[in-house]
Amino acid sequence: MSDNSAARNSEGFLESADDWTPELAIEIAAESNILLSDNHWEIIALLREFYNEHQVSPPSNRLFVKAVNMRLGEQKGNSIYLMQLFSGTPAKTACRIAGLPRPTNCL
Repeated sequence: MSDNSAARNSEGFLESADDWTPELAIEIAAESNILLSDNHWEIIALLREFYNEHQVSPPSNRLFVKAVNMRLGEQKGNSIYLMQLFSGTPAKTACRIAGLPRPTNCL
């Protein structure tokens, strides 16, 4: 573990989105065996912009996919692409890495 001491809940989500740093994202991603590529960073940036605009994480995988589709097109805005990048539940995993609150409807 690094020197990053941002408070996190039992699921690994940051208590405050303001504590997020790219270095912390790398650490959180590694906990899920994810090595962040440019494609990951593109989605992380999109999620952080979405959060800054709406003050909420995309509330479900469906809306996460829709938001990516609207901003980055169908090639990246589909569930298969996002599952390849973010294992498990893509919205939940991506939001955790992006330092955002847990999506409300994700299992």
